[in-house]
Amino acid sequence: MAAPKKGRRSPGAQGRPGRALVGILVAMVALVGGMFLSGNTTPRLGIDLAGGTSFTLEAKNEPGKPNAINNANMDTAVNIMERRVNGLGVSEAEVQTQGSKHIIVNIPKGTDADQAREQVGTTAKLGFRPVLSIGDPKPTKDPGGVPKPNETPDKGDDGKKPAQGDKGDKDGDKGDGDSDKSDATKPTSTPTTQGRALPSALRKAPTPTPTPTGDAPQKPTKEQADQAKQAEELQKQFAALDCTSPKARSAASSKAASRPTDQPIVACDRKGQAKFVLGPVELEGDRVEDASAVFSAQGGSGWIVQLDFDGKGGKQFGKITGELAKQQSPQNQFGIVLDGEVASNAEVTFAIKGGKAEISGGFKQGEAEDLANILSYGSLPLTFDIVDETTVSSALGEEQLRAGLIAGAIGLALVILYMVVYYRGLALVAIASLAVSATLTYSLMVLLGEAIQFALNLPAVCGAIVAIGITADSFIVYFERVRDEIREGRTLRPAVQRGWPRARRTILVSDFVSFLAAAVLFIVTVGKVQGFAFTLGLTTLLDVVVVFFFTKPLMTILATRKFFATGHPWSGLDPKRLGAKPPLRSRRRPAAPADTKEA
Repeated sequence: MAAPKKGRRSPGAQGRPGRALVGILVAMVALVGGMFLSGNTTPRLGIDLAGGTSFTLEAKNEPGKPNAINNANMDTAVNIMERRVNGLGVSEAEVQTQGSKHIIVNIPKGTDADQAREQVGTTAKLGFRPVLSIGDPKPTKDPGGVPKPNETPDKGDDGKKPAQGDKGDKDGDKGDGDSDKSDATKPTSTPTTQGRALPSALRKAPTPTPTPTGDAPQKPTKEQADQAKQAEELQKQFAALDCTSPKARSAASSKAASRPTDQPIVACDRKGQAKFVLGPVELEGDRVEDASAVFSAQGGSGWIVQLDFDGKGGKQFGKITGELAKQQSPQNQFGIVLDGEVASNAEVTFAIKGGKAEISGGFKQGEAEDLANILSYGSLPLTFDIVDETTVSSALGEEQLRAGLIAGAIGLALVILYMVVYYRGLALVAIASLAVSATLTYSLMVLLGEAIQFALNLPAVCGAIVAIGITADSFIVYFERVRDEIREGRTLRPAVQRGWPRARRTILVSDFVSFLAAAVLFIVTVGKVQGFAFTLGLTTLLDVVVVFFFTKPLMTILATRKFFATGHPWSGLDPKRLGAKPPLRSRRRPAAPADTKEA
């Protein structure tokens, strides 16, 4: 038999096993070091283990929508709430219906309960309304600050003409595509202390109409009388509204949110610094496809929310802004109204086309991100009230976790005992591989808790325990392949190399099936079961990494050591104990038949 050429490797050989071992050990040290550098050495726990906050929300009937509370709308609300809460960086939040009109939201400990409460309870009904009048946030005794519908002053109450930037048609038509986009969406200056004239939307009140002969004016129609009454009520509400009072502001926003979208409203801005009379909704918020919070240094805007409209919404928005650009201030503005509160009032100087817009208004980063999160996931189909809020104890979860860990420890001890009894010295390889796998799994769970808010719940713990058997099964497959080669009469070094290709295929197929099952389970399930699927999939991937980059290189190195290479009785590779045939080299000599030698 010709000797192999120098530098030639046998099938499945790994040329430099030391490099693979060093690589995986460096990766392990890096993960553990990152865990300590992050300042957190324990995994993030789910609500069943760490406790948390539970909200109970009750759906309310809305005027004109007697049948709005149904299964379809409740399921939609659950999906939106779940996405909103997880958009805050919360994982393992539980959102589920209870009965026909209640939704239970469970949020793990460590989450800002106030922020979560605002997110899940916000209806997020967004509308773009034209600004009819702006005033000081404080109430005024004289409602005359808001002109009557049949008044059309050409000047502000201070007697000054509108600013040059607020001109009508000419200036409004000058906007070009290169114009500063923030001009169309930046907040207005400090609100005037007195109101402005209401436009034609409220100017349909009965105006004395002379007869052709110049006699007594005609009597107004019923429709004109109703419009006049509505305008008068708006004037009174506008004058009496105190936006500096949080209680009054909340009441005003609730009242404005409950009004039909085709009716004007009186509303405060979200900071209580101005109050508005706004016309009917010109563009519904459900036309917003996406929203994101970004920092803009342009014009000192700071944090803003960028909106992307769908095709129809983009065309409507372009048409509306084109019409507003022709008006004088403040009627060249539109209010972005969220749940009856003005999130931003933007001044328009040209038509904004292309289906994109911005909401600005001195947002802080958290405020911009919260607003973008709400708008991204859409408005709730129903209005909800939080009727109960309780703190969930983790005592029961701790007992279950303790019982699960004890069961896992017993299972691991039995696996190690079996390895020692059956594989003897090879059990050291299996134990070392299990230790590496456990270290990688634990450190990744801790780091993923910080990175993607992965929370370890009881099903996830079960997935980690099940993974012990999957990992041990991979070692057993490889060990048995090596022992089969020894039974065929090969020595340990070629047995380690020749047994690897067969073992590798079996391990990959087995792990692929496990990972596929975990992936399908993760996709089709919700809640805690996803934690089990995620952990099972993660540990399955780590099993492949450990077997390829630790177990196999370690076996290659141990095959050169005398204790294993000579088949010591306690190595687990004793040829006599395995019933090995004579060496293949002797059986291949033509002058010496194998049967004679065995006899």
